Amino acid sequence: MRLKIIILLTIFAVLTACHADLDIQQKSEVSANSMWQDEGDATSAMYGLYNKFRSTFSQGYMYWGEYRTGLWGDGLTGQTARDQVYQNQIPTNHGYANWEDLYTTINQANLILKYTPDIAFNSDEAKNKVLANAYYVRAFCYYWIGRVWGDAPVLLDGFESDKQEGLFPERDPAEKLFQQVNDDIEMALSLMPSNITDRNLASAASINMLKADYNLWMYKVRNGGQTNLDAASTAITAVLANSTYGLEESFATVFENEMGKEIIFAWSYIKDEYTGGYPADYLVPSQYVSEEAIENPVKVGSHQQWCFYTEEYKAILSENDNDQRTKVSFETYFDEPKNATFQWINKFAGEWTNGTRIFDSDVIVYRYADALLFDAEIKLAKQDLTGALASLNKVAERAYGTKDFYTSGLSSSAIEEAILNERLKEFAAEGKLWWDYIRFGVAFEKNSYLEGRENELNVLLWPIAQASINRNPNLTQTPGYDK
Repeated sequence: MRLKIIILLTIFAVLTACHADLDIQQKSEVSANSMWQDEGDATSAMYGLYNKFRSTFSQGYMYWGEYRTGLWGDGLTGQTARDQVYQNQIPTNHGYANWEDLYTTINQANLILKYTPDIAFNSDEAKNKVLANAYYVRAFCYYWIGRVWGDAPVLLDGFESDKQEGLFPERDPAEKLFQQVNDDIEMALSLMPSNITDRNLASAASINMLKADYNLWMYKVRNGGQTNLDAASTAITAVLANSTYGLEESFATVFENEMGKEIIFAWSYIKDEYTGGYPADYLVPSQYVSEEAIENPVKVGSHQQWCFYTEEYKAILSENDNDQRTKVSFETYFDEPKNATFQWINKFAGEWTNGTRIFDSDVIVYRYADALLFDAEIKLAKQDLTGALASLNKVAERAYGTKDFYTSGLSSSAIEEAILNERLKEFAAEGKLWWDYIRFGVAFEKNSYLEGRENELNVLLWPIAQASINRNPNLTQTPGYDK
């Protein structure tokens, strides 16, 4: 069976390989009849989809989701491609202007949705789980594409041959992408068996987290109405009512117990299967550190520390001496023999084994604290200040050890500022904060590189990779990047 899975996933990867230009030309053509035979094939395809999903976001998650905030800069050294993102001066040849991996992931989901309905399963529940996962991944990818690039192709038919139509798509309006996200979320929810509580695959809770995330974005950024806000509220209420999930008592435990009660969805990183990702860029090169300080306490890695928080962000993270999140978010040590000060991030640091750093920590996408702060944000939008404070204070109590840290009587604007501030402290290096800045309407205020640039067309979006446009004449550059 293992050999069959390996062969299937190899064929699957080849079939769904696509160029960055979206003229999706397959390297080979294999009959679907030899690939989609039974339940095992469809289940293997689902796991293959998640492998691609994970690798697609292994670095892009931070480039697209956090590095544009102005909260990041060079580590012990830097790279021009990173500086361009930190400073919001993104060229059309930037590596993460390329959406190839996202569309390859979507193509794999499309093929699962195409073939799985006709495969016999031992139970409807097993089939529905495969389908729900495909809808979840496709919704997630289109949600990110819509926020990163705005207008973009909506592709729903799986490509398996270079003879198929539609290999040179145009950009569809962003409204169409976001509608597809909504449709896929609802399909995923309707299919997902209620007893599934997977952390590294979709579940009803992770789908509802995406639903709340999406609907808050639609309500606050895309001028959605009360329907979006109510949908976000319904989704978060369902998550918070699920006794499977809850806050860990210790913030550090969140990142030590990968299957803990706080985790709702995370990408699985496993030794000897898939390791690495963006957290590898935050540790100190082992050759810089005195031998006695390696892992005592300095967390070291095997390559350069390419990036780190700005001084301003470190001040925010450490402004309260009682905040137990600070030491997890970053730590500082003066190495006397080297006469050097080192800093590193303890989240997602993996393990140090036989002189080698193995980055096998799962990367968390949604967790219970996120649900609580979404709930606070939703209740604030509904003018339920008491309810907003109650959810906010659950996160704050764990952080500071103080009950009712935020007292009653705060104004709506003060509560909003507190929610954002707690998100900055809670989710450092977790790929969320750029979207928070846009959702709270503070990107031009909080990021010095964006001050005074409000009138620049689409400055909060990304350009499309110029190479894609050169190969696909039906694509046009993001307006504002076409000069």
